[in-house]
Amino acid sequence: MNVDELVRDALREQAAEQGFAGPGLADRVLALHRRRRTRRIAAVAAATAAVVAVAVAVPLLDSGRKDTRPSDVIVDHKGIKGRPDQSPPRDLLSAGNTTLAAYSVSDTVKLSQDTAVVRRTYHLLDQRTGRYVKTTRWSWVAVAPGLKTAAVLEQDLPASRIGLLDLTTGEVERWIQVDHKVAGLSFSRDGRKLVATTYTENPDRLSKPHGQGDWGPMMQTSRTGFYVLDVASGTGSWAEVKLKKDPDDPMGGLEMLNDRQDFSLTDDGRHVWAGNPSGKIGKEFWDLQGNAVSAPAGDKYLEWFVDAGKSPNGRLVAGDFAGEKWKTSSWLVDAMTGRRTEVRGQQLLAWVGDKQLIAWDIGRNDKNEFHQRLVLVTVGSAREIPLSGFRKGHDGDAGRWDPLFAEG
Repeated sequence: MNVDELVRDALREQAAEQGFAGPGLADRVLALHRRRRTRRIAAVAAATAAVVAVAVAVPLLDSGRKDTRPSDVIVDHKGIKGRPDQSPPRDLLSAGNTTLAAYSVSDTVKLSQDTAVVRRTYHLLDQRTGRYVKTTRWSWVAVAPGLKTAAVLEQDLPASRIGLLDLTTGEVERWIQVDHKVAGLSFSRDGRKLVATTYTENPDRLSKPHGQGDWGPMMQTSRTGFYVLDVASGTGSWAEVKLKKDPDDPMGGLEMLNDRQDFSLTDDGRHVWAGNPSGKIGKEFWDLQGNAVSAPAGDKYLEWFVDAGKSPNGRLVAGDFAGEKWKTSSWLVDAMTGRRTEVRGQQLLAWVGDKQLIAWDIGRNDKNEFHQRLVLVTVGSAREIPLSGFRKGHDGDAGRWDPLFAEG
């Protein structure tokens, strides 16, 4: 069965269940198919410039009211600075204490007839001008809460050093040298710790067997473990995380992960976790020394492919696509009980306090699931506030931009 047939079957199944497919469907289909059939997992895939702002009432989308607001108006209402006429944004975009700190645009760079690499170009928020400025220096950027510091990796992953970039001056304050090369970075919730995922090969590599067909993942992870580093001192330790044997493989082969399967810290900073699409619960947890542990209370409903994670108060977990109450919506899960409720939004990206989130969503009456814009949604409400213009193209298309949010 080829990919097209898999996607068509999944679309039919999902249409029968909920009427609309969530984003990244092809990636989930491939992951599910390979988990069942071969256990091989596909990759899944602030100073503000002075502006003349117009205070506007929050539009109620899908309410039957016609939105007559001009497309170039700036939403500046109760702490919201939206750019509904800009895609990607040129000027600062924020809601409450959550700011678009940067965005990246990914392209496929061919290395040979049958190998390539995904390369990101970042656009970082310039704190002095309130505009997003392009840089080609970094292959990976993670922004700490407070928007003062970013952890960066140079091109040609994996890298042997981590830079701590001052987001006010645009200069690297210092470098942290590492013995095990790094290709992924993530800050703790309080910004005091940094988790660096180590690989022996670039996890963004792509292949095209015999130079035929489309570019795809290498289908073999080179992940070796993680560092937990103290940001202030740059010190920390490395923990090795070995691949397990696949219990469903009679030949005793190793469990398969996505080529890039980075680690993150839990919100309390006591454990490290990562997705495992082929595992029983879809994720794994370790203590800071790299010893496997059971899912901690309050963290067992985390989904590694949902960027928003837990609410600041820790009570709710952003979940996967729902599509029941509305054509496009997502689940919110009680962190302790697992009880689910729906919130507007196709894909949840970041929390704004404990009652609102920034999400991707399609327009009213839009039938193209990839024609998305950033919106602000509220728990228990049908309201959506548009924050950006619509993205063009499909998942994986050249020029698609991906947001990077931070608190502060």
